[in-house]
Amino acid sequence: MSRALALLAFIGVILAVDTQLEARAQLLLGLAAWVALALGLRAVPPLLRAQALVVVAVATCAEVVGSIIWGVYTYRLENLPSFVPPCHGLVYLAGASLAVWAAPRKELLVRFALVAVLAWGIAGVTMLPRPDVGGAMGAALLAVYLVRGRAPELYAGVFLVVAWLELYGTAIGTWEWAATIPGTGVSQGNPPSGVASGYVWFDIVALALAPFVIRGGARIRSGWRALPDSA
Repeated sequence: MSRALALLAFIGVILAVDTQLEARAQLLLGLAAWVALALGLRAVPPLLRAQALVVVAVATCAEVVGSIIWGVYTYRLENLPSFVPPCHGLVYLAGASLAVWAAPRKELLVRFALVAVLAWGIAGVTMLPRPDVGGAMGAALLAVYLVRGRAPELYAGVFLVVAWLELYGTAIGTWEWAATIPGTGVSQGNPPSGVASGYVWFDIVALALAPFVIRGGARIRSGWRALPDSA
């Protein structure tokens, strides 16, 4: 739990400092985030390390499409800040740490996340001032993951982390979600209630690909070790 809180605090500081910087100075935040990710990866098992790296790769591609190309949301300087890719890895590590901490009571964690996301989704189409149809659709999808998914406690942990970061990041103006999803006319909140459903896709890909990443890395290391012998 302490690791999750430390990671969240670090990301929170990064986002707060970013509100005062221009694009060139953002590079320093990116460097700090990459260093933090490298240190965080050293302290976790190889499988979790590989999963976090897969999340970084997949999430960065999603950021380019979702923000830069599609415009579903926009960062303050209308760019992709350099700290965003490594922070995706930190978010995954924080969610995984929260899931491990809650392992003895994982059903309670999953139920809490399920109630929270459904309540948020319903509020978005009934009570909140900004209509959030897109968020409600994402919330329903996330609910399915939590009920029938492969790793519901991980999804629940990541949802809680992402929910806090989205509410915080949009509140201080680090990024903003478009009122409607471009090209669809579907309304969404700022942030959408079901935004964490996208992160669950990253988690699913990470869980599936991480073993291949580990085996590929082992083959590369074996190949390098064999080079002197074959010379």
